Amino acid sequence: MQIYKNLGGNSNIIAFELGDDYIDVQFNKGMIYRYSYISAGILKVNEMKRLALQGHGLNSYIMRNARINYEFKK
Repeated sequence: MQIYKNLGGNSNIIAFELGDDYIDVQFNKGMIYRYSYISAGILKVNEMKRLALQGHGLNSYIMRNARINYEFKK
């Protein structure tokens, strides 16, 4: 997992991992959610990957656009 930069300072996300067709997002309560091309769609996952690498806006994007579109959580 890569540490999320949290440039905005108020994110609930602490880390992420990128795969070819998914992104795993770890929230501050410890849960890891996988958003995949199958569960959330290519466009949403690619935008989440971009925001994760940017270090800003990922939590807001997920809450607005993909909150329930995760493949699984662990």
